[in-house]
Amino acid sequence: MYNLFELPRLPLDEEHSTVLAKGRNMVRIERIVSTGQTSDWYDDPETEFVTLLSGSAVIEYADGHKVYLATGATLILQPHERHRVAFTSTDPPAIWLCFFYE
Repeated sequence: MYNLFELPRLPLDEEHSTVLAKGRNMVRIERIVSTGQTSDWYDDPETEFVTLLSGSAVIEYADGHKVYLATGATLILQPHERHRVAFTSTDPPAIWLCFFYE
């Protein structure tokens, strides 16, 4: 059993990522906890379905377009769609549930 809302010890120096499940056909489910962290640019080879369970965040695309996410928001990132995490809330922490698949 796993509680998606149970937090690691805060504050976090880095994002806290936990692989919840992994399948044979490039399917992976992760829970990520962010507390103000941002990221470099991603160019992932797989599709990513993202839902924000708690907090708020901003995803920025390579063309400068930004998507503002609040609790409950979902987003699908296509393979090789360059993006980065430009903002994550600290109070409450941003809790992401991400599904990666081909």
